[in-house]
Order: sequence, then structure tokens, then C-alpha cells
Amino acid sequence: MRSLFDTVERLNRYRPPPDFIYDESRLRELEDFGKNPGELTGWHHVPHGLVSPALVVVLHGCTQTAARYDEGSGWSRLADDFGFAVLFPEQARQNNRNLCFNWFYGSDVDREHGEAKSIREMIATMVADQGIDPRRVFITGLSAGGAMANAMLAVYPEVFAGGAIIAGLPYGAAVTIPQAFDRMRGYGLSSPESSQKRLRAASSHAGPWPSISVWQGTADTTVDQVNAKAIVDQWSAVHDVCSEPAKHTNVDGHDHFVWSDVCGHEMIELHSIKDMEHGTPLDTASGYGRAGPFLLDIGISSTKHIARGWGLIPSFAAV
Repeated sequence: MRSLFDTVERLNRYRPPPDFIYDESRLRELEDFGKNPGELTGWHHVPHGLVSPALVVVLHGCTQTAARYDEGSGWSRLADDFGFAVLFPEQARQNNRNLCFNWFYGSDVDREHGEAKSIREMIATMVADQGIDPRRVFITGLSAGGAMANAMLAVYPEVFAGGAIIAGLPYGAAVTIPQAFDRMRGYGLSSPESSQKRLRAASSHAGPWPSISVWQGTADTTVDQVNAKAIVDQWSAVHDVCSEPAKHTNVDGHDHFVWSDVCGHEMIELHSIKDMEHGTPLDTASGYGRAGPFLLDIGISSTKHIARGWGLIPSFAAV
């Protein structure tokens, strides 16, 4: 087991420098969104004249805020260009001193409890207030936000059409802070069978299940890449896919694996980003995103590819 304090120190070192300034005016606070047992804050952005009644829920990583992750990832700017809404739940320091979503506490990731319930209430409010098509709700997140996104997909699978997990972990992989740091390092992960059983037990849902997109850097020393395969394994049973990928291609210079169901529908994908450390992969030349702590300009835009995979960007759009 690696030192818990070693990883905490690594997170603290990635706090943005004082001159790393973000435009926080793009997001508005989501008020009166119902029950909030997780004591989270919600922020949102809805383009003028909502063209596509879809919603993307975006969960920031440790040491980040909603505004910082939005400015870095480019989600609200992409939403402006293609007419969908975005929602950014935000962690509070009284819940976690490093602003990590508490993906490792059952009280926060069980259905109808804690932070998971707060995020679900925010989504319901956005769907009702903004005329969102409930069949077009998606979720993504980085690191602890990626692990929490996976938890939301597990406990509320009926809510989401798809999810994208960036440097995240399997649902239910840990129940204590020491376990969380062990799993991040790749130690003590459950067998695929146990992990699949945990996913099925998270709700009474019987399908259809949300599509899963996994993004992972091969040089990530904060969340080991074995977690990416563990996430694929966790979702493979409910999607009835083979253990081996149906397709292996190259996307912007990086390995891309796809698993299809028995009908040939692509249900799970894995983007393995060569030599990338911990963070969200960006292509700032595309106009979406800004490099910074845990926001890495390496020439591939996860934001753009994820949105296109969900049908939020038309296939003919030159983005």
C-alpha cells in the first residue's frame, strides 16, 4: 500500500496558481432544486434558445470547482455552439477538504442518499424547468468526479442515456478513505464477477442500460490504468458484451477499443491515451478548453469526442 499522505500531498500540489484565473460568469447557480442531503451546490448554463433538449451533467475533480472545470474542459462553450444544457454539481470543503466528491462512502453513493441524491434532484429540476428530454440526459466526470459519475450511472441507470468516466474508478470499489487510495493505485480491486454483482445490486433497474465511455492516461500515477479495464469489466455483463473488444482503432493518435452487444450496438468504449498523466485530455486548438491543473492539452479533445458520441454534435459538423 502506498502512503495515503503521499497522494493527499500530490493533490494539494496541483492547486491552481494565483494567476490561473477563470471566467466564472458563464455559470448560474441552480436554486431551489429540492432535497440536498449531500449539501452540494449546483451551477448550470443554458444557451439562449435551447436547440437540443439534452442535458450534460459534469462533475469536477479534486481541488477543482465547477467554474474551473468548465473553463478548462470547454463544456459550456460547446453547449453554446450546439444548443444543449449543462449542469455542474459542486463539492463543498465542509464535505471534503480537497473538494473531491465522496465516491467511496456508501452514505453518499447509495440510491436516494447523500451526494447522489442531491445530484439526482438537480437533474430532475433541470429536466422540469428547461424542458429537457428525459431520454437525453448524460453524465461525465474527472477522477473523483469520474468515480461519482460511475456511481450515478450505477444507482440511477434509468436516468442516463450515457456516461463518460475520465480517470475514474469502478462503482463500489472502496468504502473507506484508505481503501479509496489503495484502489486508485490499483491495489485490491474486486474480481469482475463481484464488481458486476455490485452494479446489479445498486438499483432494481432491468435495462436498457446507459452506454459507457472510459478515458484513461497510460502514464497516470494518481489513478492507475487498471481501473479503466475494471470499469469496462463492471459494465460488460449488463451490456452482454464479449470480454474482447469488437473493434480496435486509432483516434487522434491513441488506442480506441469498442465493445458491442449481441445486436452489434456499440455500448462500451475505452480511450487509452498514450503517455498522458492524470487529467482530462484536451485539444485547445479546437477552441474548447484551456490547459491547467488536471486539464492536459495533448491534441485530443475528450469533450468533443464524448459530445459527438452522444449525438450532441451533428456528424456533419466540422468540429
